[in-house]
Amino acid sequence: MDLNLYSSLKAVHVLGVVLLLGNAIATALWKVAADRTGDRGVIAFAQRLVTLTDWWLTAGGIALIVIGGYGAAYVGGLPLFGPRWLVWGQALFVFSALLWMCVLLPAQIRQAREARAFANGGEIPASYRRDARRWLFWGIVATIPLIAAVWVMVVKPG
Repeated sequence: MDLNLYSSLKAVHVLGVVLLLGNAIATALWKVAADRTGDRGVIAFAQRLVTLTDWWLTAGGIALIVIGGYGAAYVGGLPLFGPRWLVWGQALFVFSALLWMCVLLPAQIRQAREARAFANGGEIPASYRRDARRWLFWGIVATIPLIAAVWVMVVKPG
């Protein structure tokens, strides 16, 4: 095994985890803070940044996790479906991704569309507020398995 390559791929994997989890937690905090201001311009700006950071940091983090994780497993000779901790880590990651794609992303797209409409005038519609609550709830739900996956990958329970 090429230890330098393995370590480099593992570092890429960890960087991806930091980007993904950091973005998930930070965007939730400042989006909630922006929504609580009631200021249409602030809310619209925050919503636009949620979309941008999701494309760059969330998607980028996911790509680094996959490239680094599977690359390190390959170089290290780890069977992807061998050790239970590796299977659980992947399952938790996939579960979170499915929640993100099926629930969070559609709510986020609707919010972004509505925020563009009310940014320069008009009332914030009830549907925006409803989607914001839904996005926050399911965002927390989707983040829990990611945190659990980090624990599984670090502790490697038998």
